Amino acid sequence: MKLKKVIAVAGVCAMVTGMIAGCGNNSSDTSSDSSSDSKTEASSDWDASNDISVVSREDGSGTRGAFIELFGIEEKNGDEKVDNTTDEAQITNSTSVMLTTVAGDDYAIGYVSLGALDDSVKAVKIDGAEATADNVKSGDYKVSRPFNIATKEGSESELAKDFISFILSKEGQAVVAENGYISDDNAEPFSGSNPSGKIVVGGSSSVSPLMEKLIEAYKENNPDAEIELQTTDSTTGMTSAIDGTYDIGMASRELKDTELSEGLKAQVIATDGIAVIVNKNNTIDELSSDQVKSIYTGETLTWDEVAK
Repeated sequence: MKLKKVIAVAGVCAMVTGMIAGCGNNSSDTSSDSSSDSKTEASSDWDASNDISVVSREDGSGTRGAFIELFGIEEKNGDEKVDNTTDEAQITNSTSVMLTTVAGDDYAIGYVSLGALDDSVKAVKIDGAEATADNVKSGDYKVSRPFNIATKEGSESELAKDFISFILSKEGQAVVAENGYISDDNAEPFSGSNPSGKIVVGGSSSVSPLMEKLIEAYKENNPDAEIELQTTDSTTGMTSAIDGTYDIGMASRELKDTELSEGLKAQVIATDGIAVIVNKNNTIDELSSDQVKSIYTGETLTWDEVAK
């Protein structure tokens, strides 16, 4: 990656007694102009001829699974699905690491849950639509997926059942909406039994921030409940719900047939968009779905190939 330019401005003032004041004023003006020029230089220093730094998520991530499916990066080969993400991609193991990685690399591209998006990075438009909750809800922004929770059918404790009822209630769905996700507008008011006990909820790092808020809200109604939250990934969330390690598993994708065949029962608790993100210094504001696919399969290597 090319080094940024540094511009030095030097001025020499004649040591003439009668011009000291004037020289001081000119020095101040030059300093101001120099500062302005430096800002202009910094904002225009991003170079589209540089290589694209492709950043993806780890195997087992529900966000990765949904992303590669939605953009056609995953393709069927007979009965198998093949992930064609370029081998050059840098792999991150959580939403937070994805954000810091893209924020720290001028030429990076990545993807995160829309609800996790912050101002450390820039979300680009996809096919002309901005990544917003309203656009996901209207269908204008099509890069979206469900947030699922899953339990082993027949093994749910009273506390797990009550907590799930809260999540799906009007009060729980209000928490979903408050945190930037798409909620169920037709949810009924909560009428729980407030059972005591302990449950473990675990899985997707994308669902985890929302789940944390839901746990906090539920415990305001039921302070005797103990709910432990473990952040791993969607696949671990499902396998741990199957083997009983988690009472409730979290997945930021649809459940697989193999998971359902093991007795898991899934419930959608929210709909989330996937924001395609770039560094804030990147001058590109919009990409097409085909361009995103081309970048992630390694066909497009430099930013000037997609720059307009």
